[in-house]
Formats: sequence, C-alpha cells, structure tokens
Amino acid sequence: MFPKLKINLPAIAHNVKEVVSRAEEKGVEVVGVVKGCSAQPEVASVFLQNGFRWIGDSRILNFRRLIEAGIRANFLLLRIPMLTELADVVSMSAATLISEIETIKHLSNIASFANKVYDVIVMVDVGDLREGVLPEDVEAFVKEARLYEGVRIAGVGTNLNCYGAVLPTVENLSLLVDVGEKVKRMVSVEDFVVSAGGTGTLKLLEDGTLPKGVNQLRIGEAVLLGVDTPHQRKVPYLRQDTFSLMAEVVEVKIKPSVPIGEQSVDAFGKLPHFEDRGLRKRAIVAIGRQDVMVDLLYPVDDNIEVLGASSDHTILDVTDVQDDIAVGDIVEFNVGYGAMLLATTSPYVEKEIVKTE
Repeated sequence: MFPKLKINLPAIAHNVKEVVSRAEEKGVEVVGVVKGCSAQPEVASVFLQNGFRWIGDSRILNFRRLIEAGIRANFLLLRIPMLTELADVVSMSAATLISEIETIKHLSNIASFANKVYDVIVMVDVGDLREGVLPEDVEAFVKEARLYEGVRIAGVGTNLNCYGAVLPTVENLSLLVDVGEKVKRMVSVEDFVVSAGGTGTLKLLEDGTLPKGVNQLRIGEAVLLGVDTPHQRKVPYLRQDTFSLMAEVVEVKIKPSVPIGEQSVDAFGKLPHFEDRGLRKRAIVAIGRQDVMVDLLYPVDDNIEVLGASSDHTILDVTDVQDDIAVGDIVEFNVGYGAMLLATTSPYVEKEIVKTE
C-alpha cells in the first residue's frame, strides 16, 4: 500500500549510539525526543536499547501509546502542560517542563492526592521568546513554587531555535547555567538538571564549547534524521538513511508550465508563482499536504523536481529523468523534519519498519 514511509531501525540505532557516546564523554545525559516520528513505539524501543534512559515528547497521548505498547521509560513531557491534562501528566510521565505558577498549584494538588512527588523543570527564556520565565524573574518564581507540596524543582531548562530561530550559544547557555546555580542553591537538589533543548546544541558538544554545568540535552532531529537543521548540515558521524517516503505515480502527461486562465489563491490561501518553462513532462503522485509537508520532500532522483501540491496530489517535473516514468511507478523521497512529522502522524501513510539491513 502506498504512500509508504520506511523507517530504518538499524540506522537510527547507529545514531543513538553515536550521540550517547559523545554526550557521556562530557558528562551529559541525552533525552531522546520521539515527537518528530509521532512516538513510533519501535523507534522508542531502539532509543532505549541503545543508550537513552529518558524519552521526550510533547503529547501526553503519545506517552499513552508507548505505555500501551509495553514501553517502560522515564518520560519527559516537552510541551508545558495544559491544566486539563495534569492528571494524565502525573500518572504517565516522570517529569514535565513548566513555566507557570498556576500550573504548579494544580500539579501540587494532583500529585499530593496520588501520594507522589512529581518533578518539574523550570523553563527559562534566554532569548528565543517561546516558553519560559525571564532570567531575572526565576528566583521569585522558584521561591513561590517551593511552597507547594507534591512538586519537586528538579532543574531548569531552556528552548532555543524554535520560535525565534535563536541558535544555542556559549553566551545564552551560560546564562542558563548561571540561573541554574542560583536555583540549585535554593532547592538543594543533588541530581539537579540543567537542560538545553534541540539538535542545535549538538555542535557545541562536538566543539567542546558546551558550557560546563549543562548536563542534559533534549535531541530528536539529529538522531532521527542525522541532520542539524539549525546549522544547515548533515552530521558527519550520523546516518541520514533513516526515513524514506515512497509515493505512487497516478498520472504522467506533458503540460504547459504555467496555468491557463484567471488566477486566484490556491486551496490553502496562497498565491503561487509559476515560471514559464514551456511544455514539461509532469507526474502526479498520490500524496499531498494532508499527509506530508511537501516543501520538505527531496526526491532521491536529483532529476525530479517537486513543483507543488494540493491536499491529495503532489506534482513533479520529470522531464529530465533518464528512465521513463509511467503510471504505477514508485517515486522515493528523503524527508525533512516537518515531512517526517506529518507522514508519521497521517493515518493515510503506511509505516514499514525495517529491522535488519
């Protein structure tokens, strides 16, 4: 059945081992983030079998899915939790990222009722302007948070390179470490965590410039795809043959390269631009924006160009392809992070788990 996403477990296992090895040398623990592949249980198992002790995801429903699949791990919730899901958060995860006192209050009630002490990592906004307490407000935040039973301030963390596209640097992570030292003195936690997020931190680890005191990294993309998008590179010691998408050709025709008639916005409210290249041979594959982020599909055959897509169809220019393409043929794509995320989430994309090479 197509479209189909192939998931190469041996390649992912290689990446886990490589990242864990380099992190352990620096005294850093890595949380293996599975949200990019929609928490495929087979991938989570490979993470745990090859060195990760913590599994991170932003959706509590994914933890339920993993637990139902028999996965046992320390689960870290990466999205600051909604009040309406806190009972599940406490029962299904070991810790969560947090940035609001109101959430601490509700967590306290739920954890205390369950006779638990639940760990939270206070998020600090060091510049990306997504979630987090501003550095100058953290001490007051922690002072108030400590008043609530059933909740343990287990560390501080930050997120970078998501909303504001701010890269992790020695400067902003040193600020996190400085804040963490103050908080650690306030809470007297021996195994205190200073947690930095994102594959972009991996380069600092490699270069030996990761500030001393950062002892946890939350990494998904590098392990899942072998790439470091923030630094626009393929990580040289990691494999990139981890996920590949197959789509079936349903039409092949020679057509003009510019649409004919009065133009308006497309089905997604965008006004597309077309270059007049004359008549071109085009193929349509049966996958679209409902299934995948088409802009992050990269044909394995460099002679194929992705022209665009609707919700159900993706249009390719196949004029320069050496072998003739016909209806029923399969086109293979490498995927970027967003394409992997949507393809693993879509119920219309079959997932094929490759266990051996």
